[in-house]
Amino acid sequence: MPEKIDRSRRQLLGAAATTIAAAQFGITAPADAGTTRKTARHQAGKSETAKVNATVVLVHGAWADGSSWARVIRPLQSRGLRTMAAPMPLTSLSDDVAALERALERTEGPVVLVAHAYAGAVIGACTNERVRSLVFISALCPDEGETVADVFYRRSASAQAPKLAPDSHGLLWVPEDGFGAAWCQNARPEEAALLAATQRPIAVAAIQEKAPKPAWKVKPSWYLVAEEDRMINPATQRFLAGRMGAHIRSERVDHASLITAPDLVVGTVLEAVNSLTAQRSSAQQHG
Repeated sequence: MPEKIDRSRRQLLGAAATTIAAAQFGITAPADAGTTRKTARHQAGKSETAKVNATVVLVHGAWADGSSWARVIRPLQSRGLRTMAAPMPLTSLSDDVAALERALERTEGPVVLVAHAYAGAVIGACTNERVRSLVFISALCPDEGETVADVFYRRSASAQAPKLAPDSHGLLWVPEDGFGAAWCQNARPEEAALLAATQRPIAVAAIQEKAPKPAWKVKPSWYLVAEEDRMINPATQRFLAGRMGAHIRSERVDHASLITAPDLVVGTVLEAVNSLTAQRSSAQQHG
């Protein structure tokens, strides 16, 4: 027994000496095996995504702006991916598609477009040839001749969804007192209050304009279904994702998963990004 106590005392003193040396001379203590493996996996993932040489362009929907993607942008950039949020005027579908095209002029090489909610119609209408894949996050994706309103009202929304009516300027706002419960019920109360205070309205004209032939008919697509969405009925989301033949991921998240569950959104985006390697290999084989 005394021998065991003495051994424990020596181990404790040794650990203390190592800590003191590290503090005095700037020596970094060795990481544990789990941390080392996690870091190695992250670096390997960063290396693989960086090889793709693609730009991820994130498109916000109604009642939000580009800052809503902040928690998605940081992890994508940490993997070496060029990432940008395209600002939308939310004045008409045509205006928003034109704004997206202007944003794409600032990029080079292949592009992965990612849309939240209303923006699904915007990336669907984009005809830029450099766009390789489309990612829809609880998004509205009208077919040719349909409007955003057509698909939005295909099924009734949750009882917590706000009753929307245009103001005297033809703009739709979400009432601040119901914003958190409808748009982002999984956010912290203070965060929901901030999102409500900074919301950007969408014009009625944007949801009433008929969509052109959508890009998802010819380009690979991914769709994250928000099972707890109170703005867009999850059944509508499943219908839209199935209709476009998307790679579907269904999770118990709210409408604002890019804010309240960013890891799931990042994972879905990375699937689309990593698929570009397979697309390139296939093109080379048939080239």
